[in-house]
Amino acid sequence: MRRIPNTWYDRDCVRCPRLTEHLAVTAANHPHYHCRPVAPFGARRARLLIVGLAPGLHGANATGRPFTGDHAGILLYETLYLLGIASTGQSIDASDGLTLTDCRITNAVKCLPPQNKPIGAEIAACNPYLAAELKAVPAGGVIVALGRIAHQAIAKALSLRLASIPFGHGTEYDLPDGRWLVSSYHCSRYNTQTGRLTSAMFLKVMRRAAFIAYDRNYSLS
Repeated sequence: MRRIPNTWYDRDCVRCPRLTEHLAVTAANHPHYHCRPVAPFGARRARLLIVGLAPGLHGANATGRPFTGDHAGILLYETLYLLGIASTGQSIDASDGLTLTDCRITNAVKCLPPQNKPIGAEIAACNPYLAAELKAVPAGGVIVALGRIAHQAIAKALSLRLASIPFGHGTEYDLPDGRWLVSSYHCSRYNTQTGRLTSAMFLKVMRRAAFIAYDRNYSLS
């Protein structure tokens, strides 16, 4: 992606004291890790935008690319590869050459939170970045929420009432501005290992999102 707008992402952001302190401690323990806010990855005007929760300690926080190097990224990138959206099914590090076609991946919270659990104030502090990024999704495009928190953050960023778009796996909403919101359980280790989310379930949701996003000319076979 060409230069990321500063309204989407600030590499030096220190809006959240708890997260800033946590990143500093993590950087001291892992000096070769990225340990900064993690930038979006993919096309700037993508018709498909995937929104996760936050960087993982040994994943995006280490590599500097969303869902790269952690367990959650295994299913995500395998699925995107099966759908012809990712150039390969493995996302190892930010310099591995992987590319996305008409797709971008970002997070509701750009910094690593303790125990992978951002608090409400941190989600709210990062929401203006998400709101600015969402504006780039064109009419007819699709925003995919991975998990309830991402879904809620998207609703807030779009000034939508949650009661009108409740979260659920496989839910889809035709938004007032002509775009779509499709939601899935997060592809976390907990969800996949407990069977709450299977690869078939995730593929079905992502295939549907791709079908809507790409002018409905996308193969469902």
